[in-house]
Amino acid sequence: MRCPSCNSLDTQVKDSRPTEDSAVIRRRRVCIACNFRFTTFERVQLRELTVIKRNGRRVPFDRDKLVRSLQISLRKRPVDPERVEKMVSAIVRELESGGEAEVSSEMIGEIVMEHLRQLDDVAYVRFASVYRNFREAKDFEAVLGELSAEDAARVATLPK
Repeated sequence: MRCPSCNSLDTQVKDSRPTEDSAVIRRRRVCIACNFRFTTFERVQLRELTVIKRNGRRVPFDRDKLVRSLQISLRKRPVDPERVEKMVSAIVRELESGGEAEVSSEMIGEIVMEHLRQLDDVAYVRFASVYRNFREAKDFEAVLGELSAEDAARVATLPK
């Protein structure tokens, strides 16, 4: 592992422990050259994913980019960061276990919207407005109408 301070490849692991859900290993490292301490995280990757963008360009899948876009949607929302991390892991697992090495950006967007819809309605609408490229207020009204209809259906099926 390369030291982020001096770029030396001579680093040593001082401590390893799993995270709370045991999906990630946290490693404390120290650089032998400059004595800089840093943390790395290791997680299972089932396969290398390539994203096919709308313009046809192919780029490697970037988990951090997914996290950043979700954080923008969830900004100032009362959602526990641990729930967001679990959602990101579920999305990545779903993509990796899909059987395809290449996934379209549209497919990723739809999966993210499914998960956001279950997590937080406001974040869902924020993400949808960018993903679906809303141009007018009626675009927001349509999505809010869908959410209202789902809520009404959910309430109707509750036992009395």
